[in-house]
Amino acid sequence: MARQPIFIGIDVGKDWLDVAQHTSEEVRRFGNNEAGIADLVAHLEPLKPHLVVLEATGGFEFPAAAALAAVGIPVVIANPRQTRDFAKSTGRLAKTDTIDALGLALFAARVRPHVRDLPTEEARNLGAIVARRRQIIDMITAEKNRLGFALKPVQKGIQKHIRWLERQLHDVDQDLDSSIRNSPLWAAKRDLLQSVPGVGPNLSRTLIAELPELGHLSHKQIAALVGVAPLSRDSGKMRGKRMIWGGRAPVRSALFLSVWSAAKWNPVIRLFYERLRANGKAPKVAQVACMRKLLTILNAMVRDDRPWDPDIPLKQLRLQHSC
Repeated sequence: MARQPIFIGIDVGKDWLDVAQHTSEEVRRFGNNEAGIADLVAHLEPLKPHLVVLEATGGFEFPAAAALAAVGIPVVIANPRQTRDFAKSTGRLAKTDTIDALGLALFAARVRPHVRDLPTEEARNLGAIVARRRQIIDMITAEKNRLGFALKPVQKGIQKHIRWLERQLHDVDQDLDSSIRNSPLWAAKRDLLQSVPGVGPNLSRTLIAELPELGHLSHKQIAALVGVAPLSRDSGKMRGKRMIWGGRAPVRSALFLSVWSAAKWNPVIRLFYERLRANGKAPKVAQVACMRKLLTILNAMVRDDRPWDPDIPLKQLRLQHSC
């Protein structure tokens, strides 16, 4: 008789790891430290679980996930919104460490998310720098907004803070460039991405740090992962508007900004945008479609390790236009 597959859910906190199995209501607790993680591995390795699911919790999950992956246990770090929506769908409205661990185990058993390679420490460090850059930009924007309404006594302090933040942003950009230059693989990928008109340092850094799956998934899968694939909203005879939501907001934001430049300087994206507008599409709808088109082109380039060649997508667009 075949052994029933075992699915594990781990609720991750700063200090504790609460571990549940989908066939049991028992929850075991381990410390989220070197000794506790070693005990966790010793506990789970003999069980040979089919899948272990942890939530993304700002980095506290990586030591445990890496330790489990190192001994060959399949691990998925899941999006907290997805797991929380699943818990609500099963009637688990309360939220405790025990309930969360049990919910993650059930999520692992029912949804069975796809296992992908965990980011390396080098990639996590780059992702942290990119995230910090985004935070600094948000703070600069907020301070500039405050400056517009500030009374004279506080304007000097806000201006001083903006200048300090801008120096911090310059330092972070240098750290990013240094990290990418020091990695031959990342430097080659950066050069490949930036060969596309409209793709600048910000988008290439974001894709390298936040989208390691680029080039390894189909165009539909990568669009859904980023959150630029239109989702249906139909019910019975009602046909709702297709909308985008979810996905990786940092990548989507970087694509959004790059498309403005690409629509001006990239012949493929410009022709695509003009055709959509001529067909009556709203500007924002056309822009999102261009984001998806640009992402599809970049995905194919990385997959094939092929630099930018406008003739290939231009021929495809003209063929579509003539049909």
